[in-house]
Amino acid sequence: MSEQEKRIPIPKELTEGQIHTQTETLQRSKRPDRLFIGIPREIVPEENRVALIPSSVSNLVNHGHRIVVEAGAGEKAYYPDHDYAEAGAEIVYSPEEVYKADVMLKVAPPSIQEIELMRAGQLLISPLQLPTISAAYIQRLKDKKVIALAMEYIKDDSGNFPVVRIMSELAGSNAIVTAAELLTKNNGGRGVLLGGISGVPSAKVVILGAGIVAEYATRAAIGLGADVRIFDDNIYKLKRIQNQVGRPLNTSALNTVYLERQLVTADVVIGAMHSKTGRTPLIVSEDTVMKMKPGSVIIDVSIDQGGCFATSEVTSLDRPTFIKHDIIHYCVPNIASKVSRTASIAISNILTTMLLKTANPNLESMVTEDYGLRHGIYLYKGWLTNEYLGQRFGIKSTDLDLIVTSYL
Repeated sequence: MSEQEKRIPIPKELTEGQIHTQTETLQRSKRPDRLFIGIPREIVPEENRVALIPSSVSNLVNHGHRIVVEAGAGEKAYYPDHDYAEAGAEIVYSPEEVYKADVMLKVAPPSIQEIELMRAGQLLISPLQLPTISAAYIQRLKDKKVIALAMEYIKDDSGNFPVVRIMSELAGSNAIVTAAELLTKNNGGRGVLLGGISGVPSAKVVILGAGIVAEYATRAAIGLGADVRIFDDNIYKLKRIQNQVGRPLNTSALNTVYLERQLVTADVVIGAMHSKTGRTPLIVSEDTVMKMKPGSVIIDVSIDQGGCFATSEVTSLDRPTFIKHDIIHYCVPNIASKVSRTASIAISNILTTMLLKTANPNLESMVTEDYGLRHGIYLYKGWLTNEYLGQRFGIKSTDLDLIVTSYL
């Protein structure tokens, strides 16, 4: 057998190109592909919610993000540390450890002590409860040069406020249940049953605003048999709430004369106004409150944006009410914290979706390229970007677009 015959045939595709010049490959640095998220334990005594629940933590960890949770962060919502550890979170035992994260998620505004733990460039996502903050508070956050987002001002792709909406659903339902309790004699009320009984008229409930809070408060009040009146200057909202509830309702524009006529005969008045940028407008004057029936109830759900009653003052879940001009006032800004587990799931769903859709985990790009997140920014690395806060506290504000452009 010749040498030629002994050779094993090799396909041409395995030999062609072996001596051709190859494209040179260079090592390139890997782009950061994950966020470092911190969940602190809320130190406000009556705050029972947590920003992320274990199932959401598991979802984020599976997408490559790193999450640290301070021990005890979820206990008040009945989520033990073990559940977070099983979901892939790192459990830490001091605030200093959790505040090393790049992104801080909170369901209550940070206290001055917590602000001291922050650092420049850190992203803070938390509520901005207007009645509880001051110029000194804003200045301290400015000095820390953090990127601060107000959770209630974040928009979704449809231009709506998802956190406000879901918390409004909870607050609306809770407001009616709370009002029913406060109307009882042993809680200082007029001793009136909200729904009435055979032969006895139902209690009158007046709702200021026709948004989501009003819709869910109306559903709950009608379910209990109450007589409901709704006021709003937005006729479209009044039509929408009638369609959503599915029955004719007593609605009216905010006519001062007719509004006062209804308020002085009301058993319950619920403030459910929402401002897209700053403080809610004052709808009810102190003189009108003085004309209301003694023992009637005011529930100001709008208190987190300043309130829509001239007599409203911020209260807390441990001391939720005060009496002024013989009227019971309930002005708790975190009313949803009464149902902490339901509220935690609701907030967690929104924050998880928001974080997962982030195309660029670079913090600056994340908040500046996403219009919905940008709408929530009120502080950006030492710059106050919210015009209303600037006017209210006498601090210079700068348009965020100008700041972002200067960084390009």
